[in-house]
Amino acid sequence: MLKLTTRIVDKPWGRCGIDPRFAVDPDRQVGEIWFEPPVGMMLDVMAKYLFTTERLSIQVHPDDKLARERGYPRGKDECWIVLDVAADAELGIGTVRDVPAKELMAAARDGSIVDLMDWRQPKRGDFIYNPAGTVHALGPGLTVLEIQQAVDLTYRLYDYGRPRELHLEEAAHAVHARPHSHPLDHHLADESVVLVDGPHFGVAWCVNAPPPLPQGVRDAQVLPIDLPVNDLAAGECGLVEDPSNLASDGRFVLAWSIPHGD
Repeated sequence: MLKLTTRIVDKPWGRCGIDPRFAVDPDRQVGEIWFEPPVGMMLDVMAKYLFTTERLSIQVHPDDKLARERGYPRGKDECWIVLDVAADAELGIGTVRDVPAKELMAAARDGSIVDLMDWRQPKRGDFIYNPAGTVHALGPGLTVLEIQQAVDLTYRLYDYGRPRELHLEEAAHAVHARPHSHPLDHHLADESVVLVDGPHFGVAWCVNAPPPLPQGVRDAQVLPIDLPVNDLAAGECGLVEDPSNLASDGRFVLAWSIPHGD
């Protein structure tokens, strides 16, 4: 197993005193924890933890076709595993009704986009798949494990007056503003299950051991949630050649690349 380098990212919306398993100074306002492969190794799937105390920007990601037209290697589908929630936890996923792009951009300019978002109160153990084109925003009170296509490509629609660039013109061609309902969304049980199997990446929720995995798994990343997996501690991430043989007394997540998936 090859342990990936942990990168701690401070954010103004982040949280101090995150779970001790991450071994972070409790005075740091941590927003994200990433995992980076060795120099020269490229992965097309990325896993990161997010810790929120307020609403993040309302945003959208382009799909593969549009991203490549704009010079990027791929678009961005992503998914969330909700690991913990506070009393004020919320997230926005999709809109409360179908909204034409022109109307959505006008709402982004005047701030009324906030009222068009479908704000939900998530529960610990919720799994949500967020395809490219979906309007979304994480809210406060969340600890989330996010698995995504590995590309830094986000179009911000609204950011609550924070002094950051918005990308309304780009977003207008990427967005599909409509109510969110995805067949992969569900609440995790205390059993191993494949959550995603393509087309862009794979994800499995593992309790003690992986579920039967599809053929062609490559660049598998393992993320122990509460107890170690082999020599990998909870809060770390490692690459493993054969994930089917992994075992733990706790829960862990597998994320892998799909051959020719992007």
